[in-house]
Amino acid sequence: MAYELLVLDVDGTLVNTNKEITARTRDALIDCQENGIRVAIASGRCTEGIRNQAHDIRLEEYGGYIVSYNGGRITNCRTGEVVYDIPLPEGMIHELYDYSVQEGTGILTYYNGKIVAHSDTDPYICIDAKGCDMPVWVPEDFHRDVHFNVNKCILTGEPEKLAVLEEKAATDFQGKLSVYRSEGFYLEMMPLGVDKAYGVSRLLQRLGYSRGQMLCCGDGFNDLPMIEYAGLGVAMANAPELVRAKADYVAPSCDEDGLVDVIERFVKDW
Repeated sequence: MAYELLVLDVDGTLVNTNKEITARTRDALIDCQENGIRVAIASGRCTEGIRNQAHDIRLEEYGGYIVSYNGGRITNCRTGEVVYDIPLPEGMIHELYDYSVQEGTGILTYYNGKIVAHSDTDPYICIDAKGCDMPVWVPEDFHRDVHFNVNKCILTGEPEKLAVLEEKAATDFQGKLSVYRSEGFYLEMMPLGVDKAYGVSRLLQRLGYSRGQMLCCGDGFNDLPMIEYAGLGVAMANAPELVRAKADYVAPSCDEDGLVDVIERFVKDW
């Protein structure tokens, strides 16, 4: 099978544990694009939080795409055009804020180049701020000051707590939201039916490719939908066992240039 589209998660896939794209991985991805393979990033991060990685692998030069917010928005890197966008239902951000207070979790979302959160000292929010290279804004009054559409919210907390809350929240918001974890400490609250598989399916429609022409790589629970949907679904060796078990192939870890192995094994034929 000739793969025409290579879709990559960011954390734990494109970047290593130091949050860096190695020279080998960068060069291999640029080589792919120079030989006609389209590359897209699909991440739970907001679009602005992927800008540095997209620039490093020259997506704007080669016409690549960013599928951000776990499939909630698609952006053409060359033109900056948002070609698909689906926000949370109107007023849901306030309902989720009250829910986070009730359940004793943190909460964050994104707006205008900032992380909007209940706290700028929550350790899990700090992890996201550092990874996205974005400042944190803590509204003085969440209900009064947050009056804009957002693509998703994340509830933050200890993994053991969120493992239990994931099932409860899925029931509490049944028919209203999609609920799933991206990391043990992040519980994604998404528009109903939206996940990475949905996002990349919309990208396939735009590009005129079939599922069989797409190879997707990831390491997180939120990568599972696109890994299972793709013509070839790849999990990194650093992925949880459940994710690895669902993949067609398990690549070396993000600290071993696992994407280079994938490209050489399945993509490179020039």
